[in-house]
Amino acid sequence: MTDLRTDRYPTRNDVTIGIEPRHDPVVWTQQPTGGPLSPAGVAQFETAGYLAVKTLVDADVVTDLRNELDRLRADSALAADERSICERDSGQIRSIFEVHRISPAFAALVADPRLVGPARQLLGSDVYVHQSRVNFKPGFNGREFYWHSDFETWHAEDGMPSPRAVSVSVALTENLDSNGSLMIMPGSHRWFVSCPGRTPPDHYRSSLKQQQIGTPDDASLAWLADQHGIRQITGPAGSAVFFDSNCMHGSSSNITPYARSNVFVVYNSVNNTLVEPFGATAPRPTFIASRVFDPV
Repeated sequence: MTDLRTDRYPTRNDVTIGIEPRHDPVVWTQQPTGGPLSPAGVAQFETAGYLAVKTLVDADVVTDLRNELDRLRADSALAADERSICERDSGQIRSIFEVHRISPAFAALVADPRLVGPARQLLGSDVYVHQSRVNFKPGFNGREFYWHSDFETWHAEDGMPSPRAVSVSVALTENLDSNGSLMIMPGSHRWFVSCPGRTPPDHYRSSLKQQQIGTPDDASLAWLADQHGIRQITGPAGSAVFFDSNCMHGSSSNITPYARSNVFVVYNSVNNTLVEPFGATAPRPTFIASRVFDPV
């Protein structure tokens, strides 16, 4: 068994730019039929690194969650909480972290078998919530999220040993090809891109507004795009996408009148719990990267 403290994905610090093959499985289950996803769905995830679901959450649940979002955004105390991340220029809320601990409605979503079941199946183990957040892209001035691999940051700054984690993005508004919907390079999850540069203390305070350290270089992005192409994930409210923690993904700004809001839940394997960061002097706060590993 691999020692979780062994760094098999060097990045940050004195590491040079490079792309290397992934060292771990994508799908960890030995029984592709042992869960809610069909064998074809499991195979799609393994090949592309993501699986889009047209309808995951019922319309009445989406309505309740959107009402809850309106309540959270109007909460002045929450706006002043460090779990709320504001845009660097407009001051509007960009993300709210640990939303499942703030809101019972989102806690119920995080525990929903329609989200948890596929995560367990793909990761081949029980899972816990590494992170939850809602992302807002208001009409006209919602800012972009630049290309990145979540695992690079979670490995370097949180101490996640391997990419044995899966994210679920649930659309709470319609995700259009014009309002800053998620873009993924299918197949990029099979490559790890190292990102040189030392992680500053409290890097999360700036990176959650605009990430600079931990973003891939242009040549690596161009190579991945040439190899794998780019897919835009669109769908109605209630649709969702499951994607591997090492997928190269991002989203453009929203200059349309149509706001975009999504809730993200990151499930990590209980066999992949966090250790000390591999590319930072101290771990990020627990509202960003939980160190409570109780199974969902």
